[in-house]
Amino acid sequence: MRRMISRIYKRCGEILQYIPSLPRNLLVTFVFLCLAYLSSQALINHTGAENNSALVFVVAVILIALFTDGYRYGIVASLVGAFCINYFFMFPYRQFSLSYAGYPVAMLSMLAISGIVCALTTRVKNQAVEAMRREQKTRELYEMNEKLNREKTAIQLEADRETIRSNILRAVSHDLRTPLTSISGAAAVLLTCEEITTSEKNLSLVRDIKNDADALITMVENLLSITRIRDGTMPLTKREEMLEEVAGDAMLTVRRRFPEYSVSMELSDDILYLPMEPMLIKQVIINLLENAIRHSGDRDHIGLFLFRRDNWAVVEVRDQGKGVSPEVIQAVREGRQLERNLSGDSSRGMGIGLAVCQSIVKAHDGFFEVGNDREIGGAVFRFGLPMEEQDNE
Repeated sequence: MRRMISRIYKRCGEILQYIPSLPRNLLVTFVFLCLAYLSSQALINHTGAENNSALVFVVAVILIALFTDGYRYGIVASLVGAFCINYFFMFPYRQFSLSYAGYPVAMLSMLAISGIVCALTTRVKNQAVEAMRREQKTRELYEMNEKLNREKTAIQLEADRETIRSNILRAVSHDLRTPLTSISGAAAVLLTCEEITTSEKNLSLVRDIKNDADALITMVENLLSITRIRDGTMPLTKREEMLEEVAGDAMLTVRRRFPEYSVSMELSDDILYLPMEPMLIKQVIINLLENAIRHSGDRDHIGLFLFRRDNWAVVEVRDQGKGVSPEVIQAVREGRQLERNLSGDSSRGMGIGLAVCQSIVKAHDGFFEVGNDREIGGAVFRFGLPMEEQDNE
């Protein structure tokens, strides 16, 4: 019976849901009382005597309690039904009278039965509504659980894929680093040979071999660093260091690799002494300087600037070349890793170098910015490190 009442209530509720609550309840009460009156009138016209009109009004009270909100409409319907039975369907007809024997008991019984039935019907209705609410809640929780499971599976699958890619990349990088170092060393030895230096063509070829080998070594080191940082196998061991010394070591490395380029360095009046992983910060500076050398098209105006801004030690690499594309600026601004080469030079891997820089600076709780100088032109690469150790908890 409860299921039947639940289905009836749900169906009728869908039909009546577009009517406001008070007019809907009054309309339902009025309609069922009218139907009860018409049914009782038809019965008394058919039988010609007092009939079971009380049962008809009890049924009306049940339906009113079922399709209205709360008890009050059912109680009102009970009172109206008792009055109608006495007035229209009990002798003397068209008169309200309690003077005949049994009439008061009949009226009180009618009211009691109607009230009890109204209360029971309302309770069953509320239980049906609660059951539907719980069913809907259970369905929502089930769907949410399914969605979370799918997302968890997708995340786990992506993590497994990333692990596989990192392992393959690390293995390939290790295998490439040794022969590349040998090629670079052999080219450096050849550059000192008299047979090579006497031929401009041979000297140019050997110099190109060494430059390309050094570029590939740098790319391999960058790939190894970014995979170690991402999978957590390269923990930071910070110690107090002077940023000027780290930048000086980076400058010596760059000048040794690119002796034909003019790279200047301007230091701050303040001593920039802060916690860092010096080898990683040196790698960031080298990457930025090499990006400027390889991609800017500027040979004479590349500069490294160190200064303090509030509680940050800031490093800038500037050039007066062609600048960086809006795609690179937008990617860095949004904090996205540069997975592909956005510089237009796929042979040199500017995107990989910037991705390494972003990862290392982020691991130091610093900031990383890229832009173009609007006044004199050229690109500006800037990153900042906190002057004091930050609490990550």
